[in-house]
Amino acid sequence: MEEKTADEIAAIFSAAGDSVTVIDTAKTDDETTDEYKEKMKRNVEHLETIKLYKKLDETTSIWTSEDFTAIDAAIVKGKAVYS
Repeated sequence: MEEKTADEIAAIFSAAGDSVTVIDTAKTDDETTDEYKEKMKRNVEHLETIKLYKKLDETTSIWTSEDFTAIDAAIVKGKAVYS
């Protein structure tokens, strides 16, 4: 196993934006409240997991100068839906 490259890290961070978008999207008419809450929970857990990514030393974060403001806000918003 090798350390993640800068491009791989950028791709992971970009994918996290997809979860932020999902959390920022209102419940649709075709999903139940329970489905909506579960979707929020899955995406919050995904973002929390991404924030914890470590290098192979299992101590050092892979993140350097990334701005987690939107991710942190989405986590708070999503938890408010299902907590």
